[in-house]
Amino acid sequence: MTPASLHVLKNGLKVVLVPCEAESVAFGLFIASGSRHEPAHLAGISHLIEHMLFKGTPTRRPVDITRAIEGRGGNFNAYTSEESTCYYAHLPSEYLAEAVEILSDMYLNAAMPDDEFAKEKQVVIEEIRMYADEPDSVAAENLQRALFPKNPVGSPVAGSPETLAPMTPKVLRDYMRSHYLPQNTVAVVAGSFDASAALALVELYLGLRRSRVKPFAFESVDFSVPPVAKVSVAKDVNQTQLAIGYRTFGLRDPRKYSATVMDAVLGRGMASRLFQEVREKRGLSYDISSRMHFFADSGMFTITAGLDGAKLALAMKTIDRELTRLRERRVGSAELRRIKEYLVGNFRLAHERVTSKMFFYGSTMLAFGRLVAPQEQIDGIAAVTSADLQAVANEILRTEVRSISTVQPRA
Repeated sequence: MTPASLHVLKNGLKVVLVPCEAESVAFGLFIASGSRHEPAHLAGISHLIEHMLFKGTPTRRPVDITRAIEGRGGNFNAYTSEESTCYYAHLPSEYLAEAVEILSDMYLNAAMPDDEFAKEKQVVIEEIRMYADEPDSVAAENLQRALFPKNPVGSPVAGSPETLAPMTPKVLRDYMRSHYLPQNTVAVVAGSFDASAALALVELYLGLRRSRVKPFAFESVDFSVPPVAKVSVAKDVNQTQLAIGYRTFGLRDPRKYSATVMDAVLGRGMASRLFQEVREKRGLSYDISSRMHFFADSGMFTITAGLDGAKLALAMKTIDRELTRLRERRVGSAELRRIKEYLVGNFRLAHERVTSKMFFYGSTMLAFGRLVAPQEQIDGIAAVTSADLQAVANEILRTEVRSISTVQPRA
């Protein structure tokens, strides 16, 4: 198998080529511009820009963009996170040129007409309201805000109706000019394609733009600012939503592999400790899970569950007992081996998909500024020992960096 390769265009844009045996090809543009780069008065602008890029260019109507990809059996989409925005298309391999041309046109020449802008801004506001009606989303959003109370990384990616209301197409275009920079962007081609032809395509459509603007740096997390210990809201719901979070170190910390294994031991899958103890043995929740999420300079380990509010204290006691057990007693060799096999197997199976390859190389290139081979991730997981796991559990699972968020039924 031909390894992935990195190419840097003269304008600073990075191109990652990931050839593999497939019937399709995925093309993605990853921009180091997300919600934590935004000033407070422009909260949500990155997400709104993401929506508006699908609303046409001077030479393409929105329906033309959709038909050009979906009409060939493909699909395309985008997402905005705290630290990046991504636009991507996945379609049969012979249509790579169309994908590169269309996404490049969107990236460089978004029209943002007034009528489409007014409609799409309202669509985003309705999206915000939709999530405000989902108790698990509210609990998770309040938890992240509590863990990072004085940093933009704790703010909702979509912003709020209040911050979106005064935005105009000109504000979005000006913001893009200072954030959608070639030196801030990674293009990834993954799947079946000719490498030299693919590189020439990306250079043709994206290689001419120049920018001397310096990429915008986000505000680092100040770990001396303590998290908010508890936040609770009442809504018209029948079940209590619980979200527990611990603020952690960031993506570049070598302990990330141990933290990933810890996450899997506690709450990844039906064989995990929390699922077995909270659901299977005590029937306290239909579902309970955990997640380890890393940012560049920080991270958060979260546990979420939905349950009967009358059983909240018992559920917390059961969860805390499992966390304490992980801190005080080393994981046995058989369990550790099983967990690592689960993580590596899951990663390998996911990596068979061309879109997964695209996301992996795009996100790791943005995060580390270099090619990260999949084997590096596998080796990192394989090297974790029981002692490493216990040490990272004692580092992360401390009540002084913990927040608890609940959404409870109205009295």
